[in-house]
Amino acid sequence: PIPKDLKNCSSLKRVRLERNRLTGNISEDFGVYSSLNFISLSDNDFYGEISLQWASCNNLSSLQIARNNITGRIPPELGNSAQLQALDLSSNHLVGEIPKELTKLTSLTRLILSGNQLSGGIPMEVGSFSQLEYLDLSANRLSRSIPETIGDMLKLYYLNLSSNNFSLGIPRQIGKLVQVNELDLSHNMLSGEIPTQFQSLQSLSTLNLSYNNLSGSITIFNELRGLVQVDIAHNELEGPIPDVPAFQNASIQALEGNRGLCGNVSGLKPCKLSKNGHHKLLYAIMLPLLGAAILSIAILALFFGFKKKGKDADEERESTKTDENLFAISSVDGRLLYAEIISATKNFNSQCCISKGEYGNVYRVELSSGDIVAVKKVLPLHADEVSTAKEFQNEVMALIDIQHGNIVKFYGFCCSAEQTFLVYKYLEKGSLATNLSNDETAKELDWDKRLNIINGVAYALSYLHHDCSPPIVHRDLTSNNVLLDLEFEAHISGFGMAKLLNPDSSNWTNLAGTYGYVAPELAYTMKVTEKCDVYSFGVLILEVIVGAHPGDLIATLPSSSLEMRLLVKDVLDQKPLPPSAYIQDKLVSLMKIAFICLADNPHSRPTMCAVSQLLAS
Repeated sequence: PIPKDLKNCSSLKRVRLERNRLTGNISEDFGVYSSLNFISLSDNDFYGEISLQWASCNNLSSLQIARNNITGRIPPELGNSAQLQALDLSSNHLVGEIPKELTKLTSLTRLILSGNQLSGGIPMEVGSFSQLEYLDLSANRLSRSIPETIGDMLKLYYLNLSSNNFSLGIPRQIGKLVQVNELDLSHNMLSGEIPTQFQSLQSLSTLNLSYNNLSGSITIFNELRGLVQVDIAHNELEGPIPDVPAFQNASIQALEGNRGLCGNVSGLKPCKLSKNGHHKLLYAIMLPLLGAAILSIAILALFFGFKKKGKDADEERESTKTDENLFAISSVDGRLLYAEIISATKNFNSQCCISKGEYGNVYRVELSSGDIVAVKKVLPLHADEVSTAKEFQNEVMALIDIQHGNIVKFYGFCCSAEQTFLVYKYLEKGSLATNLSNDETAKELDWDKRLNIINGVAYALSYLHHDCSPPIVHRDLTSNNVLLDLEFEAHISGFGMAKLLNPDSSNWTNLAGTYGYVAPELAYTMKVTEKCDVYSFGVLILEVIVGAHPGDLIATLPSSSLEMRLLVKDVLDQKPLPPSAYIQDKLVSLMKIAFICLADNPHSRPTMCAVSQLLAS
């Protein structure tokens, strides 16, 4: 039991008693604490009802009593706790309606009332929660319709109303929640069509509408390219499934129970073409074939005309290269550049090395033209790895064509039995890791620059994942692989470990990456996806805020805005000048993004496209 003396500790400021086996009547064991700003009693065996005295704790900003045996109703007087930012009463035995007085808590960012026996509807005044970011009312007995005012909570990134008795349609105003990342309306009695306004939810990563009575087409989801996980099972939906990965890769369990759905997914019936559709298909097939035939004739004519000249050129090239040396470089004489690099680095002597990494060493090379390039020498390929060399060559050739302001420009590569190296643009400020670890450069790296670096890395990853075909997964995103130019603009590098994803392959591979940045699923699935980069990006965010690798902080990240704000103050890198109040808010928002990027379940992580949009907003 709780010591009785605790009730009289009037100067308490912060109390954490969660995850114990404490017992006692919660309405009798605690008093009024005028200085208290945080209390967590979750995961214990407290019973009784929520005392009105909590409303008299004028400085209380976080009240958490989840997963106990609390009974009774939520006292309306809690609405007078003007400083309250986080309220978690989930998984108890609370009954009655949600008091409309709670909507007076205009500073509230996190409200969790799930897993109780609450009834009635959501108060119409719910739109007053202008700062609310996380709302979970799931697993109750709530009914009526979802109020239109729910669309006024513009800062929501998580909304869960599942396992209730909500009826009628989904309000179109839900399309105003442009920051929402996860939306769960499953296991209700919702009917009607899915509002077209859903296409505005461009930050949406996870969607569950299963076990309702929804009807109509789902073509609007063609606009949600960032959607990762979807479940629309057991409704009355119809028509072809959208041509986005979330649907095309969905299991049949996420689509079943909709008799009208069709598409090229195992377990679904194929879509039938109308008569006009057959004609359109015929034209679509025949016209390209006719054009291809004409083009083939023209190509054959050119081929025979230049065959002899090409053969002579091939013979000349063959005479000047060995069988094992595979060298490619854009716009220059590869053999001359190769000789310059070997000479400038003294055949990659360690004295010429400017940085060392797990997968290779980097050398600064000044060419005879006056240009300066960086050369990264990676582990040598052995004679029995010729296929690996060719695969490496194909991958890097694709990278040479990449044009993005936040990606280091590749100039070429050498791949041979003796040595394998990459040639890319030299960036004067070096790596982000070096700048963060050096006291002088870390001071120069102020908070505006750091925020800009995070944005730049996000844009680069979004480009690799969503604008390259096939998508490119970096696989080794670290602060050592983020390089800075003279203006401290970020450029990601380190593609020695990059992998081009073939949509038709399984992408199973050996565990790769740098310890402390590797996504947890790679330890047991060995399957590389874009979500591995998202996890590494979350680590990088924390590293920029803390000024060093976050270490154990990754496993102890809080989820409420208040706790994150306190944590930011505790862990903030002290080397640069303190941030302004505006920048502090930005850093708290960054911490929230890091929190969702570091989710253990890769399906719960947002896409980099969604992350970029969150950063932009």
